[in-house]
Amino acid sequence: MGLLALVIAGTADLFAGFFMVTMEDYLVMIPGMIVLIYAAIGMRGNIFGAMGSRFGTAMHFGTFHMNFKKGGVLRSNVESAMALTLIMSILMAVIGWVIVGLVFGETYDFLKFVFISTFGGVLAGALVLVVNLAIVYVGSKRGWDVDNITAPLIAAAGDVITVPMIYIAAILAHEILPTMVTWILTGVLVAFTIYLTVRILTRKSKRKRKINEAKRIIVQSLPVLLCCVFLELLTGLLIESEKTKLIEYAVLMLMLTAFLNEGNALSGMLTSRLSSMLHIGTLPRKRFPPMEAGENFGIMYFLATITFLYIMTIAFAVEPNDVSYLVLLAIVLISGLAITTVINFLSYYVALAALKFGLDPDDHCIPITSSIMDVVSTVILMSVIMLFI
Repeated sequence: MGLLALVIAGTADLFAGFFMVTMEDYLVMIPGMIVLIYAAIGMRGNIFGAMGSRFGTAMHFGTFHMNFKKGGVLRSNVESAMALTLIMSILMAVIGWVIVGLVFGETYDFLKFVFISTFGGVLAGALVLVVNLAIVYVGSKRGWDVDNITAPLIAAAGDVITVPMIYIAAILAHEILPTMVTWILTGVLVAFTIYLTVRILTRKSKRKRKINEAKRIIVQSLPVLLCCVFLELLTGLLIESEKTKLIEYAVLMLMLTAFLNEGNALSGMLTSRLSSMLHIGTLPRKRFPPMEAGENFGIMYFLATITFLYIMTIAFAVEPNDVSYLVLLAIVLISGLAITTVINFLSYYVALAALKFGLDPDDHCIPITSSIMDVVSTVILMSVIMLFI
């Protein structure tokens, strides 16, 4: 089931790569566009990947029900996910705009940049939410272990949906909507974000001494996601700095999004499994990964090898003239092995750290590991590319 999900995810990620190639003009025209896209992709996976992990844990405990009852698992997660999407889209745009200006010395209209991030984020978030709910609904009906499928499929959905939605928002802001209309819509989005967030945070639980679930998710997730924003933006900056080479070699641009997101999906899959195992007590807490974790590590190496080679083969078939097959194979195998090794150990120790500090692994493990892996995977992949090209 996990391999099938990863193959489906890899195929979807390649479509995201196609969109990136077709967006070449906007990537050059709008300063920070690559930074914003990769940060948005990562943040979508962080928010909705954690949501899928919480659903998986609730299913293991038998507390998940497919209804929108007030205070229930489903409604609380939907409300918190949309609020976090709005909040992080705005923060990501503001911080990204400042950093791009400082690093590259060029900026785009500030309010338009916020509009692209927020409006594109809302569109993408709503669609990824539908995908998430569809996966959980089918999984609950058929008795699937959603820990094996939510991470790769949601990560892929985040990619293939986020890129075109950001593209649509960029076209609206840059070519279609008058500047004043864009500014007004940006103000409306910011005002609605404040309203929704305040409404959730001031909500009281019916049970005394128990915090409302949607409020708990937002309060616990925001500090971690804020840290993740900087990591995701760093990923975008690293890719932006190599923009010329990526545009010159289309096969790399085509493969990049899929390659990074498969690493993200693998880390999400592993952290979901380890979080659930820690929750139900089937994974011992030890200084070094125990046998139970080692078995999962081996599975990750197998899945990574298959999916990375699959992505490379499809990308090469589409763009066979940029880089030789053997060079591309060497890049994929070396970087893929290194990335998977980091994924295995990082996932285990982040899950342990979350429990040690009394945090919910479902809320923190996936965002932390995904964001760190975005940066690590980018550094590893770019370094290996520089060795061969």
